[in-house]
Amino acid sequence: MENRNFDALSLIGRILIAVLFWVGVSGKITAPAGTIGYIASSGMPLPTLAYAGSVFVELVLPILIVLGYRIRLSALVLALFTIVAALFFHNQLGDMNQSVHFFKNLAIAGGLLQLTALGGGAWSLDARRAR
Repeated sequence: MENRNFDALSLIGRILIAVLFWVGVSGKITAPAGTIGYIASSGMPLPTLAYAGSVFVELVLPILIVLGYRIRLSALVLALFTIVAALFFHNQLGDMNQSVHFFKNLAIAGGLLQLTALGGGAWSLDARRAR
């Protein structure tokens, strides 16, 4: 595949991953009390702090991924966040819906780990800084 196609596909992939997180965080922002209650019901400690952290992670880090700025660190943190979300919030594998979300989160984490390993490609701020 030509480098130009590779770079375009890399950017499109980064955008599609980011959109997924932005859709998720929009619900958290519009219903903070409900989200904090849901976090508390999962047994996660410090639910208000966890809420603030999740809003930051799901809002800011995808922006960095789209821009390709500090992409390896941003993607790694998002991968870890996604795995933690699977373990805390989608761990009822006997429930088909929860099972699908659990394995979807693992697949997303896999894609983010690919970004961690390979970086953002030529159409990224990281590549521009390296030149």
